[in-house]
Amino acid sequence: MSSFPYRKGVLHAEAVPLPAIADAVGTPTYVYSTAALTQAFRAVTEAFSDARPLVCYSVKANSNLAILRLFAGLGGGFDIVSGGELARVRHAGGEAAKTVFAGVGKTQEEMEAALAAGILLFNVESAEELEALDAVGRRLGRRAPFALRVNPEVDPRTHRYIATGLKTSKFGVPFEEAVDLYARSKKLKGVRAAGLDCHIGSQLTQSSPLRAALGKVAGLYQELKAQKHALEYLDVGGGLGITYSDETPPSVEEYARVVLNATKDTGARLVLEPGRSLVGNAGVLLTRVLYRKQTPAKHFTVVDAGMNDLLRPALYEAHHAFVPLLKRRGKAVEVDVVGPVCESTDVLAKARPLVLPQAGELYAFLSAGAYGMSMASNYNSRPRPAEVLVDGEAWRVVRERERTEDLWRGERA
Repeated sequence: MSSFPYRKGVLHAEAVPLPAIADAVGTPTYVYSTAALTQAFRAVTEAFSDARPLVCYSVKANSNLAILRLFAGLGGGFDIVSGGELARVRHAGGEAAKTVFAGVGKTQEEMEAALAAGILLFNVESAEELEALDAVGRRLGRRAPFALRVNPEVDPRTHRYIATGLKTSKFGVPFEEAVDLYARSKKLKGVRAAGLDCHIGSQLTQSSPLRAALGKVAGLYQELKAQKHALEYLDVGGGLGITYSDETPPSVEEYARVVLNATKDTGARLVLEPGRSLVGNAGVLLTRVLYRKQTPAKHFTVVDAGMNDLLRPALYEAHHAFVPLLKRRGKAVEVDVVGPVCESTDVLAKARPLVLPQAGELYAFLSAGAYGMSMASNYNSRPRPAEVLVDGEAWRVVRERERTEDLWRGERA
């Protein structure tokens, strides 16, 4: 059941009518559902219940403190890609000991902070990074636990910008170099091999690429164990897709079957890194119509949300359903929904059949919980949106809307 249903023609978040939030907080505003977030997390833990993996939420998908605190309270760990994300996790009550640190460009300062905090695992992505981590470990008098992220050269069949498992990707080390790098790590005094990692991409809508990649990675894990590497963790990444328009991604249950079947003979403790699948359909972006504009070629609807608030359509040609908060009847026309940002790419919904929106009407971009607010910027000197968390009949602001004076905080004229 959707956490954003229409009730008597009014779009709700759980039991809260969304127009009430828009009127109280203004627009644009992101709204998240506690029920949807909780249900998505529990669906993963239940599907993998026999394996009892460590579920590390991918913070980059949505880093709001309230969401991090919710997942920490449900027993979740975290997948981070920066020192700032680690600081957020800890501030929200998350544990460094249940956190994995990924990313190709970790600085030594970030490594030091993470190692001092007791990070579970560094997912190392290059030979030089392994050497840098070794230097950090020796400097702190510790052996930094690491998993090598290997690139299995499997096409994830997703958008080219979010495919990470191909040999042309900046992520991971070539599969054929992994054995030698693990062997080299035995001679280093500041690191210890604790696992193996793989992540082939985001918004995966088919099982076969994951099955192929994990088959290779599971075999490598067993080979490394046979070579007396004391590995404990097999990090299978994340990337499970959601439905934005007409996609039919694998269910959580199917995803679990694929992962468990591929890794059942490894004896490893699994680490999962779900992000989009936990938060994507748990959030919407509220916006208000500003103007209508008709040219000889098409109808435009100008809204107060722009590509600085929701970058995915401009960056990935992504689709987000665009629906009115108050249901309308009438003849649909083809409309381009555009924002106020001074860029031709600020098109949030292209060629949509809509009953022509009226100035002042409220709408929502659906499935906006992942990579919405976390990618928001101040481009065109626009304050970033507010964020609201709904829980049943209650709701609260979990990030205040930026004020104009926030735009130049830290600057000097």
